[in-house]
Amino acid sequence: MRIIIIGAGPGGYETAVAAASRGIEVTIVSDGPVGGTCLNEGCIPTKCFCRNAAFLDDLSKASSFGLENLNYDLDFKKVVSRKEEVVDGLRQGVEFLLKGKNISLLRGRASFKDSRSVKVALEDGSETEVSGDYIIIATGSQSAVLPIPGAELCLTSKEILELEAAPQRLCVIGAGVIGLEFASIFKSFGSEVTVLEFCKEILPRFDTDLSKRLKQALSKRGIAIETSAQVQSVEKTADGYKVSYLKKEQSAEVLADKVLMAVGRRPAVNSLNLADAGIEFTPKGIAVDKDMRTNVPHIFAIGDITGGYMLAHVAVFQGKKALSAILGEASLVNLGVVPAAVFTAPEAATVGLSEDECKEAGIPVKCLKSFFRANGKAVSMDEPEGFVKLVVAGEGSETPGKILGCHLFGAHSADLVQEVAALMSKGATAEELSSIVHAHPTLGEVILAAAQGA
Repeated sequence: MRIIIIGAGPGGYETAVAAASRGIEVTIVSDGPVGGTCLNEGCIPTKCFCRNAAFLDDLSKASSFGLENLNYDLDFKKVVSRKEEVVDGLRQGVEFLLKGKNISLLRGRASFKDSRSVKVALEDGSETEVSGDYIIIATGSQSAVLPIPGAELCLTSKEILELEAAPQRLCVIGAGVIGLEFASIFKSFGSEVTVLEFCKEILPRFDTDLSKRLKQALSKRGIAIETSAQVQSVEKTADGYKVSYLKKEQSAEVLADKVLMAVGRRPAVNSLNLADAGIEFTPKGIAVDKDMRTNVPHIFAIGDITGGYMLAHVAVFQGKKALSAILGEASLVNLGVVPAAVFTAPEAATVGLSEDECKEAGIPVKCLKSFFRANGKAVSMDEPEGFVKLVVAGEGSETPGKILGCHLFGAHSADLVQEVAALMSKGATAEELSSIVHAHPTLGEVILAAAQGA
């Protein structure tokens, strides 16, 4: 059996390695560095910046911990250098994996010749062609851009990682995950940050309570956040860049040294010549079934290209799902329970349904809350900001007490949410969660405290 995988991001390369370990001959095509957006210009480099930001945040509170007369300067070039070292090291690890038995790596841009064959325009200018029994499309996504005058003057999430200095003034267009992470990072780096968001709340797809509380926490840090703000244009001036927007039908503007366009991402479908393979798609992505199979039975699509959850870990597990289908095996992967995190300061995380989504679906629920300020570990860490909200099926539902969602912000939320995700994948109830012994003192007890309110 031969499988062609188009794209060497987390979904593509992990699926390639898994398939090769089963004795399948794999050809993987990479247009650009292996590791994809996540490794090269997304998850990993931004987390490097987050770590630097966290150091600065801790140093700013040093006197509270008895450290006086500290003297330090931020060397931004070293921040960037460290980021590049981490990315290079991890990329070499992926390169090593793709040198394994049964894997052939082609570097170039792929496009379909027909439903069985793929043309690859190689980096050296030549072209080759490969055919396979199955094809998996994993080409990811691209930064979305507002159709406004001056959009070309803005940085994307890729270019902001390549700056040589932190801007004195940064305007972020978009208060989704990407926009808020960079807003939080550069605030810690010393930038004056303004965020403009079109929707009524930040993180529009998250639980409303979480969005409101995180907005308060970020505002308390000094990040200016304007919601219900419709950006009209970006203009270069003698004093930097002027971002004009409407709020409540009133014109307003922000002056900045750099402007980040962070209004989401869109599936990278345009260069694949999908129509010649008979694959159904729209600008929103390629349509797939529960096994990640397209309308062409031997062609699968995983990750951002499908237009669903644009998360690296989702792409990886969708790849597992697709490979199981190809091998005719049952899959234990549950894509109905997907945790997501926002690496702001403080962090935020979510899994499952929000309270609003339950109400819209007519599901009776009750919400259980607890607060980091009542958690001994959080207080001792000087991290009292945060809360946990468990959304639990209420009386009259099919499964009263079942955990339907968890939404939290506060220290290490990205790690804490995984406990609830694991329990949700097994259909656990809040009562069952409340009966699990948790170590003391730990931040995990804040989840326990919420469950004990059931």
